[in-house]
Amino acid sequence: MDTIGKAAAAALGRRTTTASWVDAEVRSCTLTDARLEARLKVLLSQQAQRPGASLPMVCQDWAHAKAAYRFLDNARVTDAQILAGHFAATAERVTACAGPVLVLHDTTEFSFERSEPRAIGMLGKQHQRGAYVDGRPQQRTVCGLEMHSSLVVTPEGLPLGLAAVKFFTRSRFHGANALKRTINPTRVPIEVKESYRWLENVRDTNPPWNVK
Repeated sequence: MDTIGKAAAAALGRRTTTASWVDAEVRSCTLTDARLEARLKVLLSQQAQRPGASLPMVCQDWAHAKAAYRFLDNARVTDAQILAGHFAATAERVTACAGPVLVLHDTTEFSFERSEPRAIGMLGKQHQRGAYVDGRPQQRTVCGLEMHSSLVVTPEGLPLGLAAVKFFTRSRFHGANALKRTINPTRVPIEVKESYRWLENVRDTNPPWNVK
């Protein structure tokens, strides 16, 4: 999110600094506490200096890292509140473009090592290399989250930002495959299918800019 916003601003002919970029990205966030907004600005500024680094590396010291973890663990902070600012900034960059834009939809998996999959979510099962019982390969649960995102780019490939994001786990669609075995698959409601995320993101992307 940080690299996208700064690169897009520069390409669109806007002078930008880390501080001005952070202000633009946070301006439309829906956080209800000024202290939370201030902490988000600090965290974004730190991440802009070290894109892709781990949180402790981004924060550089334990005090800032602890404050960042408290912010992310705060029950009053949601991904929707944080992303609202980025979506609004993306819309501004789209409006500043003279020509057409493309919206690219795809799903990304974030996998984590966990002993208890219910604590974070399940991506699926996979065979454990070299693990056999009575000659049969053993499977392990792959823990993690799915993110279906809609990235806005120019025809030249310049990323302008995200227009919509959906986070989910496979448990949300648990039972859809079993349902297909009892009734005609074409009669399974689209709302209970994992593929419904594509329609949700298209719906969420279209109203602000009338993207086709």
